[in-house]
Parts: sequence; C-alpha cells; structure tokens
Amino acid sequence: MSIFGGNGSKATRGFREARGNLRLTGVTKEFGDFTAVDDLGLEVPRGSFFALLGPSGCGKTTTLRMVAGLEQPTRGRILIGDTDLTGSRPYERPVNTVFQSYALFPHLTIRDNVAFGPKRRGEADAGKLADDALELVQMSHLAARKPAQLSGGQQQRVAVARALVNRPEVLLLDEPLGALDLKLRRQMQVELKRIQTEVGLTFIHVTHDQEEAMTMADTVAVMNHGRIEQMGHPEVLYDLPKTSFVANFLGQSNLGDGRVTGTDGDDLVVEVAGTTVRIPKSRSTVHDGAITFGVRPEKVRIRDQRPDGAGNDVKATVVDVSFTGVATQFLVTVASGTTWAVYEQNLDVERNHLRPGDEVWLEWESGHAFGVPVNDVEAAAATVADPDAAKAEPRAHQSADTSGDGTGDGSGSDPDALAVPS
Repeated sequence: MSIFGGNGSKATRGFREARGNLRLTGVTKEFGDFTAVDDLGLEVPRGSFFALLGPSGCGKTTTLRMVAGLEQPTRGRILIGDTDLTGSRPYERPVNTVFQSYALFPHLTIRDNVAFGPKRRGEADAGKLADDALELVQMSHLAARKPAQLSGGQQQRVAVARALVNRPEVLLLDEPLGALDLKLRRQMQVELKRIQTEVGLTFIHVTHDQEEAMTMADTVAVMNHGRIEQMGHPEVLYDLPKTSFVANFLGQSNLGDGRVTGTDGDDLVVEVAGTTVRIPKSRSTVHDGAITFGVRPEKVRIRDQRPDGAGNDVKATVVDVSFTGVATQFLVTVASGTTWAVYEQNLDVERNHLRPGDEVWLEWESGHAFGVPVNDVEAAAATVADPDAAKAEPRAHQSADTSGDGTGDGSGSDPDALAVPS
C-alpha cells in the first residue's frame, strides 16, 4: 500500500502525527524602524487548511518565513504543540515550503527531484517515497521527464510532491499558484485541497488572492499592517466583515458613512446615502453614532420603479453597464454622490435596456446589510495600489530541503492567541 494513499487512516500513510496545533505567541518582526509583524497571536489546529490573506506589505510572507525558520522573530515564540521551534534552524523544523518559483533542479528527472530530500538524508527507500509522492499528485506517468518538459501546472504538482515526500507536519505554501493562468489556477486550487484532505497535514497558504483563500481554506485570516483584522470561516468573513478593510479586500462592498438615528425592534435605523435604511443589530459592530453601512453588490437588486413595501431602497443613476458573461455589472451613483456596484445574473433579457443616465431604484434585504466602524472605505484599495507597499515585505528565498525530524509530544493553548475554529 502506498504510504501516501490507499486505505487506512492518515496516520498510517507515512506522515508523522503532528505534535499539536501550530501556535504563534506575541510574534513581532521588525526591520529597522519598520514593524512587519506586530504582536501576532495565532493558533492553527493540526490537520487544517489555513490561509493568510492580505495585500503586499501586510506581513503575511514574513509570518510564513518565521514559521519556516527563514527569519527569526524580534520577539515572541513559535511552537508546534509544546515544542518550541523559535530558535531552530530551518532543517531542524518539521516544516516544508512550496514557493511560487518551484526551484526544481533542471538537470534531474522529476523522480530524482522528488527523491532528492530523502536521498540526502540517506533513506534507503528514497525511490519508493518519491514514487508514492508522485502518485499522490498524479504525476507518476511523467516521472522520467525533466522539468523543462512539463507545463507550469505540472511543475507545481512536482514542487508539492517534493515537499510532501519529506513527510512534514506543516506544509507552507507561499503563493504557489501565482504564475499559473486563471483556468489552471482554479484547477490547482481543487487539487491542493484534495491533497490536503487526503494526507491530513496542516497547510498554511499565503496569498493576496481572495478566491484562492476562500476556495481552499477551512479558515482565513485577513492581515493588514502586520496584524490580523479578522479571522474565521471564509463564508462568515465574506458575509459579515467586521471592518471596512475586510469588507473591501475580501470581495467588493458598497460602503457609505452614515449615522445611527434610532432602533426598530432588532434593527438599527441608519441615515445613509440620502435615505433611511435598517441594519440588524446582530450584523453591526456599531450600535450608536457614526457608522459605515455596507451591502455586497450581488445582494442588491435594481428596479425601474420604486419597490413596494417597507424594504431598504435608494434612488440611483446608472453611470456604466458592463457585460461580464454570467452577469452584468451596473455602476450607479446614489444621492450622496457615492458610486455603488450591482451584479445581476443575465436571466432577464429586458434588463439590457438600461443605459448610462437612466434613473433606477436599488433594493436589498435588511439581513444582507452590515455595519462597521467609520473608517477610510478606500483603505483596501489604497493599500493594494501602493507601489511602495510591496517593498516593505521581503520575499522568501529559495531553500532546498527545510524538513527536520523534531521530537516532542502534546499540544497546548495560549490565552492570548487567536484560536482558529475547528
């Protein structure tokens, strides 16, 4: 039976049982007077697929490099279970990394590339380990080829196999899909999730791509300026962001500053965009005073006439209509002068008559709205567009085999850590 596949529990597939959750306690990384990671507390359950999501310069890659041992934290501790890895060298850690640049040896066959780590450690069954790893990523039929004879997606699979063959407890993925085209990237998202589920390892995926994070991860942590702004299940983060940054970075949101003027049962009454709207109290982190109202574009319906009933609605003017295939995007301006986006599936052919300059009404259900503290609603866009932001966070250098055997057992928890829901 393959050590990576076949029947039986994950513990019998050649992977050592993780000693516990990965924990970062008070981790800070400073480069001179710049703080890349700021007092980060985090706990990732073993066997989960975890994503660090954020724009360039937010600290996500620096965090990954510290877990890998490629950077030392200025302060704080990194542990797996009760084993402190903070001062360990990369090759002493039960961790492997897959980089965006696959760093395959061009003169070796695919099989020899994958077997390189076990051979260097003197393992007698290095060839068998390589064969099993290639079988897991469905690349056995190309084992005799050289890297130059493979497509980008195939090379990416080989890079994953070369990391998995070392049987790490934690696999780090540093934007490994960034060099692939859109269609192949989506295919590999499904493949990586399949592999993670099959082998049961802890995967930590660093990316700025929200679709990657939401497609693959059990839990997503959105980082900004070295801190985690919000963490949880992708669906929860998307549906109920806690800050304007998360609302803008994880998808697109229609945001507007307003003021809470009262309550109506379980709803807040808010004046925003020249009208009165309602937000469920349970969907707002602000219950009085200034507030930023938000609703996702796909939750808004566009109408030719004012809707009947007591729902939320606002008058708007169409400024742009864009056909995107499965949907049409309408850009409209509301009374406050703010531009909103509305996405509608192309089910109503009569909707095509709308043109820039047409007056329409926007309607949405109260249960789809959310409220967050007043902030710079352009924060996410400004961070992504900042050309200097990418310079603030050093990129990972290539490293061959960063796995180690490690010892120790048990698991622990830290009251200051952000515990990932399992």
